[in-house]
Amino acid sequence: MITYLKLRWLLNVWLLCCAFLIVLPSILCAEDWPQAQGSNRDNKSTETGLLDKWPKEGPTLLWTFRHSGVGYSGPSVVSDRIYIMGGRNSRAELLSIDAASGRLIWSKPVNEKIFDFEGNSWGAGPRATPTVAGEMIYALAGDGELAAFNVEGELRWQVNMVRDLGGSISIVDAGEPETYGWGYCWSPLVDDNKVICVPGGDRGMIAALDRETGEVIWRSENLTDDATYSSPIKATVDGVDLYIVMTQGGIAGIAAVDGELLWNYKRDRPYSDVVIPTPVYHDQHVYASVGSAGCDLIRLVKQDERSFDVTQVYFSRNMKNELGGFVLHNGHIYGSSSRRGWVCQTFSSGELEWYSKRVTDSLGEGSVAYADGHLYLYAEREADVALIEAFPEGYEEKGRFELPEESQMRAPSGKNWTHPVIAGGKLYLRDQELLFCYDIN
Repeated sequence: MITYLKLRWLLNVWLLCCAFLIVLPSILCAEDWPQAQGSNRDNKSTETGLLDKWPKEGPTLLWTFRHSGVGYSGPSVVSDRIYIMGGRNSRAELLSIDAASGRLIWSKPVNEKIFDFEGNSWGAGPRATPTVAGEMIYALAGDGELAAFNVEGELRWQVNMVRDLGGSISIVDAGEPETYGWGYCWSPLVDDNKVICVPGGDRGMIAALDRETGEVIWRSENLTDDATYSSPIKATVDGVDLYIVMTQGGIAGIAAVDGELLWNYKRDRPYSDVVIPTPVYHDQHVYASVGSAGCDLIRLVKQDERSFDVTQVYFSRNMKNELGGFVLHNGHIYGSSSRRGWVCQTFSSGELEWYSKRVTDSLGEGSVAYADGHLYLYAEREADVALIEAFPEGYEEKGRFELPEESQMRAPSGKNWTHPVIAGGKLYLRDQELLFCYDIN
């Protein structure tokens, strides 16, 4: 016979199990953001259970960290730690921050001098986002100093792109910043035992370094272009693993196993702008957009294990993405385009579906991230952050707020160029020395 106390105990257990099952999906669907533009370098998070509409004042601000220094490096978030770079104490530093409280855990120098040049009104400081892989963090400073630290901040090795690897950077449209252009801005790509770097130059545009020692494994000896500012991505095309990189003349594919050039798409006219956005790979196609040069979609067809045919599917000026990146979602590209605001473009055809300035001028250009059916937009000129649900037919704004304060360290021509980051049910936004953490669960 079940007593009253036993019945009450069983009821409490049942209620506890129900509560756990309610909370469990959000626990299981939390995701790290371990490198630039997320786990797959596509500006997308697989997290679910996030707010599908924001209150009028925006989501809850959990904390503000005010000591990130100058720069446009984005935060990488793994478990309970945030790693970010900034110009502090007259040098580039890697910072480790507690994700729960926003408290600084440690900071370590990557070089001894912040990269800058005379006449730079856009802002100095690191632009690359650190990459976290296992117990290691790989951080790149503007002068090409690449440093590997463990999660406790101990330096394991250091390699300079110019001094050690003979690197050089494309200086197209970079004013007169001598030979470094805007400095090294790409974010390291870690793949298996390799750290993939883009030093540029005659020894090979791409270098694979041993992730444990920093020793060179291979160079792309038959691709010797200068480095651009775009980060490399990995793709598997018809069973062949390769790295896709943006060049000043187009797009190239490098064999992951040995750095051999597998294909090289050269545009009719090289890019006249600085090459910054990261390309998107999908189903044997590569999409890229570079400022006023517009956008290209190319198709890759494997001939054998060592060569591919490359054909242009289209060239279009419907997307002119400069720095904010773009997202491929359900067959459409979403991102900001010069003078058009936010754009929806059909991936396969390049057709323009809509642009925000046709509807309203209030949604300024900026950077984008995707999670749980929504786009997170971070305006580069204003301090506005918006949540939208986007479709080929249009979009619905689901909330907007303004950051509570703006940087006191931003250069005169500088803007909010750091991409939004979504990890662990939190939205991270940077404005130079300021790093904001919002609860979006």
